[in-house]
Amino acid sequence: MESTTLAAALREATATLAAAGVPTPAVDAELLAAHVLGESRGRVKALAFTDAPVPAGYAELVAERASRVPLQHLTGSASFRYLELKVGPGVFVPRPETETVAQLAIDHARAVLAAGKPAVRAVDLGTGSGAIAAALATEVPDAEVSAVELSPLALAWASQNLEPLGVRLLHADLRTALADENGSFDVVVSNPPYVPADAVPNEPEAAEHDPAMALYGGGQDGLELPLAAAATAARLLLPDGYFVMEHAEVQAERIAALLSAEACWRGVATHTDLNGRPRATSAVRTSSPAETH
Repeated sequence: MESTTLAAALREATATLAAAGVPTPAVDAELLAAHVLGESRGRVKALAFTDAPVPAGYAELVAERASRVPLQHLTGSASFRYLELKVGPGVFVPRPETETVAQLAIDHARAVLAAGKPAVRAVDLGTGSGAIAAALATEVPDAEVSAVELSPLALAWASQNLEPLGVRLLHADLRTALADENGSFDVVVSNPPYVPADAVPNEPEAAEHDPAMALYGGGQDGLELPLAAAATAARLLLPDGYFVMEHAEVQAERIAALLSAEACWRGVATHTDLNGRPRATSAVRTSSPAETH
């Protein structure tokens, strides 16, 4: 990158990233400049109208992004709802579609409090970076939030994001977690690994940088861990407790059918993401945990 001004460097970076197939080249070019400068993206745009020089290290970051290293790994930060989360190698980068799943959990937690219950208990199974748990803790301040994660690498990132918020973080398998707290939660939410075995993600950022442990759900259909999360939710929830889980759009019909066939669930519903795709399924716990599962 031979540009001498920020404006020229942004144009060149945008062209480089576009040629590399980066989906949002202009945005990424500006965000990388903002990261290097320690400024907002809006400030970068304003500086581009001046003779501001190219910040040191910018060309190197653009080159890494052009090789399809995730933007969030380069900046160390990922936006999720109202939060900026710390992320990097070894943890799944939270996606915008998961914000809808978090909203469903938040809405139900708020409804529990609005109904007069003095406290609401929620748990995020397979928390990854801690995105959903952090959203619950910040948007439902009266919630007692727990988060479960098996990967030591992801746990380290989740700890940075969740400990300041007072979320209880547990190093555990979502299949067996919280065995001594059965039947005590109002909300269970999960974005478990769910990618089918032969469905390698198209985007290099996911295929090459998201940990396989956070992607593949087990089995040819990818449903082993999602169904395990549902079984754990049935075990942990109080009667009338709420469960919501993210999944692949191709899994929506199957998951809804399987949950509907279980006596412990009622009100099974499919929810679409911001692009109108069936991205999550919710259900309400019926009988006491001792009766099923």
